[in-house]
Amino acid sequence: MEITMRPGLINSFTSITMLLVCIFLLFLSLAFAVQDSITSNESIKDGESTLVSASGTFELGFFSPGNSMNRFLGVWYKNEAHKEVIWVANREIPLKDSSGFLNFTQQGVLLLLNGNNEKIWSSNKTTNVESPVMQLLDSGNLVVKDGKDSNFILWQSFEYPCDTFLPGMMIGGNSQTGVDRNLTSWKSADDPGPGQFSFGIDRQGFPQLVIKNGTLKHCRLGSWNGKSFTGTPDLPRDQFLKYDFILNKTHADYSYEILRPGVLLTRLIVNQSGFVERFLRSIQNNNWTKIYWAPRDLCDSYSVCGAHMICKMVDQSHDCTCLEGFEPKSPTDWSEGCARRSPLNCTQDIFQNFTGLKLPDTNLSWYDTSMSLVECKDKCLKNCNCTAYANSNITGEGSGCILWFGELVDMREFSTGGQDLYIRMPPLKTDQTTSNTNSGKKKLLGIILGSTVLAGVLTVGLTFYIWRKKQRKQEIEEDMELPSFHLATIVKATDNFSSNNKLGQGGFGPVYKGTLIDGQEIAVKRLSKSSRQGLTEFKNEVILIAKLQHRNLVKLLGCCIQGDEVMLIYEFMPNKSLDYFIFDQTRNKFLDWQRRNLIIGGIARGLLYLHQDSRLRIIHRDLKASNILLDKDMNPKISDFGMARLFGGDQIEADTNKVVGTYGYMPPEYVVDGRFSLKSDVFSFGVLVLEIISGKKNRGFSHPDHCHNLLGHAWKLWTEERSLELLENMSDSPYSVSEVLRCIHVGLLCVQQKPEDRPNMPSVVLMLGSENPLPDPKQPGFFTERNMPEVDSSSGNHESSSINDLTISELHAR
Repeated sequence: MEITMRPGLINSFTSITMLLVCIFLLFLSLAFAVQDSITSNESIKDGESTLVSASGTFELGFFSPGNSMNRFLGVWYKNEAHKEVIWVANREIPLKDSSGFLNFTQQGVLLLLNGNNEKIWSSNKTTNVESPVMQLLDSGNLVVKDGKDSNFILWQSFEYPCDTFLPGMMIGGNSQTGVDRNLTSWKSADDPGPGQFSFGIDRQGFPQLVIKNGTLKHCRLGSWNGKSFTGTPDLPRDQFLKYDFILNKTHADYSYEILRPGVLLTRLIVNQSGFVERFLRSIQNNNWTKIYWAPRDLCDSYSVCGAHMICKMVDQSHDCTCLEGFEPKSPTDWSEGCARRSPLNCTQDIFQNFTGLKLPDTNLSWYDTSMSLVECKDKCLKNCNCTAYANSNITGEGSGCILWFGELVDMREFSTGGQDLYIRMPPLKTDQTTSNTNSGKKKLLGIILGSTVLAGVLTVGLTFYIWRKKQRKQEIEEDMELPSFHLATIVKATDNFSSNNKLGQGGFGPVYKGTLIDGQEIAVKRLSKSSRQGLTEFKNEVILIAKLQHRNLVKLLGCCIQGDEVMLIYEFMPNKSLDYFIFDQTRNKFLDWQRRNLIIGGIARGLLYLHQDSRLRIIHRDLKASNILLDKDMNPKISDFGMARLFGGDQIEADTNKVVGTYGYMPPEYVVDGRFSLKSDVFSFGVLVLEIISGKKNRGFSHPDHCHNLLGHAWKLWTEERSLELLENMSDSPYSVSEVLRCIHVGLLCVQQKPEDRPNMPSVVLMLGSENPLPDPKQPGFFTERNMPEVDSSSGNHESSSINDLTISELHAR
């Protein structure tokens, strides 16, 4: 049977087919709805609907990052093979399945719920408008607006950035409201939770852009000078980017815009390795190109050179040199920094101009954006504590004033760009001139005498070197009562001292991880051949620790002395040191209160053994978080006895002209008068207790309500009967209120100003382990408001701060 269809019939059939296709697509779109805005009482369900910006650039919905099965609500670039997520709502609390949904309430609140209708995340901002609307803007900003006034934004995701900085977004903060907007890296590619690295504005002193690793500076991009940040002269700009920095009495905000928004896209992220990276791509092309990153090289690492040093890149490596007029404090350790050759005079000082620099850390600075450079110089000259000055803005002829007080830290030299810095110097010395004839005779005589003396010195020096080399080995061998390891065994165990096995670096030399043939893991402390100071500390450590055995002291396994090599072999501590955990915002979660309490008790028992129970009586003198190592079960072990001192059985205290230790842990009587005793360690222990409880460093602690260090903060809370507020947030783990308060009480007793008021370690151990009443503590040592040197603050901004921990190996006390 043959069927013939007329043209009209064919057209009708085609129309019907097209209609059916349209109906099918309509149903499909309803099943997988893509919307550009949502009104109140509507929802976005996982797997059923998304929200897309009007231009189609961004999309809001549910996703699983990397290889994770967890579900998150986020915003990403639409139509990309690799999903580049720019914002995550529930980054700390994932959904465990795909039953979650985002509800937009009548009050304008975004509410993320799981399948059991339990709240996972909320915008927590109730509005008073009648018809709120949720919309994803073309900028990538998720907003809640007034439906009747589209310019009235009630809530926006740009106020709560994650790891991505987009055009139109703003990072920085408000000193009045306490609002801080920083970027925070993901924990990993599978976990968008807040990682260890952050990127934002540090408002202490003159505001500057920094990357932080936990609470520590990782890389400092510097302060805004009107053109770029002083640490980023190569910041991409001009043809497609424009930067804006707002600085006034209350705000320090950084933002940028793209000059070709319809053609190019750009984003800046802080990644899990601590790098800030800027990417660029065209609208039509999905391939991102990295156009900028920081840190760029080793000189970008924060304070890789010590104070008053300039970092220079030479053949892919960094080199640290002292500023002119300064000399190294240590011939082998750059971190010690440099000191002035001649003291300042104050009234007759001059200023030397250094060009092409990244300006020093502005934490300890004062500024006034309205001053001229001449006024800035006069201001600095009139204050004897002012060490340097510079323009705050270099556009035009330059304007504004920054004054530095104290040490100049984290400077580098740029081949192009950089800025002028004027550093205070002592007045030039003038020598009386002599006649050319007398000068020539003196030079000739000097050459003859110098040559003779040099030959004699070289002969004596060579003889002394050979004798000392033999003597050094003999001295160490006589002091050691330890098993001996063969050099070949240690070389094999450490893979020939591979850089991959290097654990750290001290004044004595490097420390390496090794594995013996039987599988035992070891830590090898290798004495640097050029370290004279290290040899003294090395011998001191051997003499003391070789004779000590306690479960809360690190165990010395043996030594290796062969040729020029001198090494100590310790048990390996797989969990590194205490500071690795307590001062890191991510890793500190591994230390619940029970573990912290056990660590405090273990350190106390280790000190008790050193002070009383061992056959020696030892003062450690450098007790700090980085010298508390943690074994596989997180048990604490006191380490590093290079600065320890041996006391006689009836000796109470001693004096020294050489103060050693770490700022923030040393008691007042030791820093000021050079007097140390068993109570010096007690003070350091008290600081450690308060640091362990709070998760904050004593040195470098800051609080918006006052300028005390951690000891002062703890004392303030004690006097106001709010001591429990010192405890780091442990909402996910139980703790005993009485145990916490008792530990804080004991910590405050240990850090009292006068040594005689502090308990001894037997009393401390007893206090921690009992419920007996304790005496009231007196004011702590070094309890002061940290103020800057006196400066006329009638204009500008003047804030105080503290600087990073610094271990000092030589400071002559009064």
